[in-house]
Amino acid sequence: MITEMNELNNETVELLIKHNMKISTAESCTGGLLSALITAVPGASAIMDEGFVTYSNTAKMKYLGVNEDTLKDYGAVSSETAYEMADGLFKRTGADITVGITGIAGPDGGTQEKPVGLVYAGICVNGITKVIKMNHSGSRDEVREKTCKKVFETIKNEVSVL
Repeated sequence: MITEMNELNNETVELLIKHNMKISTAESCTGGLLSALITAVPGASAIMDEGFVTYSNTAKMKYLGVNEDTLKDYGAVSSETAYEMADGLFKRTGADITVGITGIAGPDGGTQEKPVGLVYAGICVNGITKVIKMNHSGSRDEVREKTCKKVFETIKNEVSVL
């Protein structure tokens, strides 16, 4: 997976450089892995704007503007929260692309309704936010890596059509 990921993050960074697009990230369950994979690519300073690890609900509200009622009504792991994370990050940074990731990486913390491996990613491109839902299997590291892979693939697909 790491070799595949290295190609994918390189391709994504190169594409963003080509399109002169800045990216900002807000990560919960991935704990900064997406940002680390972006900044591992030489030249990433041309496109990487800001990165936040907003693990707690308090941080999601404080730095991203996630509504307290959203967290109460839907929970931190929800499409609504992922949307508000990406949208709030866009409003605060103005980056061309913003990503908000929230989920349950495991090995515990899951429920029948929200099992381990459930992840939502809000991806905002030029002010338009979409949410993708993922259900990953595997270890904690595998869930985090698969999430980053899917986010890179989604960004590549979205930017390629611009």
